[in-house]
Amino acid sequence: MPVKLLMFPLLLISSSACAWCFEQAASRYGLDPLTLQAIAIQESRMNQNAINHNRSRTGKIISTDYGVMQVNSTNVSRLVRYGVISSYKDLISDPCLNIQAGAWVLARHLTKCGQTWQCLGSYNAGFSPSLASTRLRYARQVHTIWLNLRRHQANS
Repeated sequence: MPVKLLMFPLLLISSSACAWCFEQAASRYGLDPLTLQAIAIQESRMNQNAINHNRSRTGKIISTDYGVMQVNSTNVSRLVRYGVISSYKDLISDPCLNIQAGAWVLARHLTKCGQTWQCLGSYNAGFSPSLASTRLRYARQVHTIWLNLRRHQANS
């Protein structure tokens, strides 16, 4: 059995601990909680302390992703301005707040480009036309996780 499948039950335990956070964020932004959960699993494997530096081809850090939903640093100033967070550290220290912020980002993307898998992929890859295949690959990965979550939910 592949390691990924062995890890899936462990991820479900972690994600069930945050289930209320996903439900609340989904309700607030008109999203599906399992979609948010699938994104969190894909982005960080539900690791609230996850930090990822995105680099240019030359190795220069161009942005940083924080927490469970890997909220990108390009969103931090707006979240601070709106009073949602006081600094990027809030996105690491409070997983529920991170899930809310990730849901806000996803809702903004879906409003901009529509309720499609290609648009969902923009959560990870942005809107550049040159990254269409990256968006689709990411969306497929999230969809696979979503199907597993849904199956698990149906069997519970």
